[in-house]
Order: sequence, then C-alpha cells, then structure tokens
Amino acid sequence: MKKIALIAYDGELTCFAHVMLYALDFQSKGYEIKVIIEGAATRLITDLVRPESPFANLYQEIRDKGLLACICESCSVKMGSFHAAQEQGLTIDGEMKGHPSLERFVSEGYEIITF
Repeated sequence: MKKIALIAYDGELTCFAHVMLYALDFQSKGYEIKVIIEGAATRLITDLVRPESPFANLYQEIRDKGLLACICESCSVKMGSFHAAQEQGLTIDGEMKGHPSLERFVSEGYEIITF
C-alpha cells in the first residue's frame, strides 16, 4: 500500500480545504494517508471545529477517519491554537525542537507532499 503524508503549512483556508480533499480522495482509493498541520495552518483548527464554519465537515471527516496525524507544538503556540488542539484531543507533536519530525514518516515509508 502506498503511503502519503500531506504537510499543511499554508494558513489560507481554501489551501487547507484542498489538503483535506486530497487526503480523503487518496484514502478512498486505498492509500494510507497522514495529515500533519504545521506553520500558519495550525491557526485554522480554532474555526474549523465550529460546525457553521466553511469546510468544518471536511475537518470532522479527516479526524473521524484518523487521517490527522498531528499538529505542530511550536506553531500552534505561536498561532494561538495550542489550547484548541488540546481541547480537540489532537496529537501535539514537538519531537524535533518543538516541531514534528518528518524523518519518522519517511522512515515509515511515507512520501511527503507539502502545501
């Protein structure tokens, strides 16, 4: 099975919506998918958890399907979403000087795609 890790850095909502759409598309076609939220994208989780927010349904779906691997600890602190990540029960990863290590995903056979 092909493994793909989608890394979302961009804090623009429609860019992140595409990351979520790609994740669901790949997953529906049999790929093993992980979404890692980094950089400015970490601030988006505070709005996406609200049902009335645009793309909230996609956010809930990637969470329900276990596609969201983690959110960056340092970036979520910087963007003001750390507590929201905790409240949502997201995996907060700071193993590489406060950021998720992509080496872990590469060593597990994931192809990395960044947005």
